[in-house]
Amino acid sequence: MQITKIGIVGCGLMGAGIAEVSIRAGYNVVVSEVNKELLDRGLVNIRNSMAKAVERGRLKEEEMKGALARLQGTLSLDDFRDCHLIIEAIGENMELKRQTFAQLDKVCPPETILASNTSCLSIVDIAMATKRPPRVLGMHFFNPVPVMRLMELVVSILTSGETLDAARKFGESVGKTVIVAPDTPGFVVNRLLIPYLLDAIRMLEARVASKEDIDQGMVLGCNHPMGPLTLADYIGLDTLLYIADAMYQEFKAPHFAAPPLLKKMVVAGQLGKKTKKGFYNY
Repeated sequence: MQITKIGIVGCGLMGAGIAEVSIRAGYNVVVSEVNKELLDRGLVNIRNSMAKAVERGRLKEEEMKGALARLQGTLSLDDFRDCHLIIEAIGENMELKRQTFAQLDKVCPPETILASNTSCLSIVDIAMATKRPPRVLGMHFFNPVPVMRLMELVVSILTSGETLDAARKFGESVGKTVIVAPDTPGFVVNRLLIPYLLDAIRMLEARVASKEDIDQGMVLGCNHPMGPLTLADYIGLDTLLYIADAMYQEFKAPHFAAPPLLKKMVVAGQLGKKTKKGFYNY
């Protein structure tokens, strides 16, 4: 089956980014949200992001207009009925994801590929909410989607080779470098990244160094684009805690255990850039 129409469940930060790269690559896209306010906000964010690309000379005005003409918003999953690939980009909640996939399974024809943008949850657990586990996989984009060049494709023990090949072609068509990850918590990137971020928080908590010196050490000493505490703020400390807890639950390894400081900051609502306060003020 040739993929020409994409469905995206969720038009938040990740869903909007996935929609943008898809319409810019020539796909017809329908994106859904749970209410009109969230949908309108997401569609505005897509237009604003593309308008900035035009201002910076990275996109032509007529290309932006053509891409936006291929974009449709909806409040109903029934509008995904004729999509060839559907990418779920909602919150990291297993029960909600399973409910969504069960609904999509009823709406879409058997050949439609269902993908999750989850960064840590089990793909096979999500797939078993459907009658098409071979057509289900993880399709993990990175934030901000229009800028970050990597895509992790996560295959469960039930994902078919045909599904993986189709997903790889789609990823490459939207300008991503594709790596294939196993269906274990954290996949490839977060399995390396999360312990690194948690160790930086432990260093700050133990007063080994200031937050500025920890970050500057990694930026200037290891040529990272940003330090670990800045990156944690950008990811969202609640998201970081959720992923760490999921990985610790699976592996029971100490380096996945969230430090007390991280837990306290999340309880206090200091979640990073999205709340204007985390390790730094924004």
